[in-house]
Amino acid sequence: MSAPERGRRLGERVKEIISSQIPTLKDPRVGFVTVTDVRMSGDNERATIYYTVLPDTEEQRRSTAAGLASATGLLRRDLGRALTVRHIPELSFELDDVAERGRRVEQILAGLDADADEGDTLTPDSST
Repeated sequence: MSAPERGRRLGERVKEIISSQIPTLKDPRVGFVTVTDVRMSGDNERATIYYTVLPDTEEQRRSTAAGLASATGLLRRDLGRALTVRHIPELSFELDDVAERGRRVEQILAGLDADADEGDTLTPDSST
């Protein structure tokens, strides 16, 4: 098995485990969290876990980030119990900006739609 394939499979397994462990956290700062992706370093020593949070407010993002940071050791311990690898990867959490990118795309499309509506005001006589 190639190293990239092994890293991809390990990342998928980490995603499954962490996704199932986050809802069991008793930290009130951690709200409704969805793990969207896990990226492993080339040597599989580090796992970057990308997540989204609802409601998507600045306050909720900050409190969830703090809650996940404080629970990293617990999550890593649980990960070690579930994985059958020699070295358990270090965990880091990153807020996935997919929601923000989606809102930006919607704004751009709405702007294009508004521009198209303004351009439709041509009269048949003005096309010459």
